[in-house]
Amino acid sequence: MLFDLRGRRRRAVQATYLVLAMLMGGGLVLFGIGGDVSGGLFNAFSENTSSSGNQTIEDRIDRSEERLSAQPRDERLLKSLVRDNYALAVSRQASGATTFSEDSKDDLRKAASYWQRYLQVVDGDPDAALANYALRIYDVGALNRVDAAAKAAALVAESSNDPQSYLQLVQYAALAGDTRTADLATQKAVDLAPKNLRKEVKQNAEQIKKAAKQQPSG
Repeated sequence: MLFDLRGRRRRAVQATYLVLAMLMGGGLVLFGIGGDVSGGLFNAFSENTSSSGNQTIEDRIDRSEERLSAQPRDERLLKSLVRDNYALAVSRQASGATTFSEDSKDDLRKAASYWQRYLQVVDGDPDAALANYALRIYDVGALNRVDAAAKAAALVAESSNDPQSYLQLVQYAALAGDTRTADLATQKAVDLAPKNLRKEVKQNAEQIKKAAKQQPSG
């Protein structure tokens, strides 16, 4: 995921990932090991960076959109369009970029639109792996829709049912101003954490919530 944060919020995010690293045995969550979306949170930016790669993605999107016009409720096509439009946005980024450019955000908006259509089709039973893409699409350095990111994080947490996913939900719910969900996710993260890490998880979650109150989400 992408962050363009300052001050307390940035420190809270860093603290979150320190605890996640402990929970996963050394930072594995940051690189997608054991996750639902191959490529992890950082090395997604190294994918599909060539112009030929861009053209391949664009051609695939065109084919999927043409087929979708005849099959507007095809889950597989909608999922593909979420992933491919996100991949296209990533592929347009310069090396080392930490936020999406305005051109890339057009692709993100298309991905978000297909995600919303997908949610309507599946009627409350979405793919948690695709929710991970939605979380990236709505993230702070992307479309900066923390309310939608929090909803995606809730889907991921419910499916994964592990402390790191619930800590992630604490972060986004707090940024979205949803204190009830942030509190419930805090308790769930603590309950699921190993006993020797529960105190650290609780402290970190409280730090995240405190920082979110002191920073605007937009």
